[in-house]
Amino acid sequence: MKDKIILLIEDNPDDEALTLRALKQNNIMNEVFVARDGAEALDYLFGTGLHAGRDLTLMPQVILLDLKLPKVDGLEVLRRLRANELTRLLPVVILTTSNEEQDRTSGYGLGANSYVRKPVDFVQFTDDVRQLGLYWLILNEPAPLPKRG
Repeated sequence: MKDKIILLIEDNPDDEALTLRALKQNNIMNEVFVARDGAEALDYLFGTGLHAGRDLTLMPQVILLDLKLPKVDGLEVLRRLRANELTRLLPVVILTTSNEEQDRTSGYGLGANSYVRKPVDFVQFTDDVRQLGLYWLILNEPAPLPKRG
């Protein structure tokens, strides 16, 4: 399971730390790459900018995407992922504090696989992360990567 990468796209240092702590407490020891804004996430996924030359055959098993991000917001990140053949089938879980109906509608409309609100309570958050890990890293069978070349 360690070869299954988690991409965490999160700009809030406290939420990043809580998420990483919750993963560790649930013995989810996968590699976690953290992108702290939408532009960095896109560079990572498409092998551009600071991530130019990255091996694009190593894609995340699941993307945990916050919506309120600097540079490129989460919905635009999702829009670009779904528009690209290389990333259009990657599982994306919107993990956000937003309870706005419009955010849920937009997220699902753009192809999010799941929408999870971050609970305020750490115990509840830890349990939510455990369930996300169980489903997306163990139970879910990912779509095959597109053939390149």
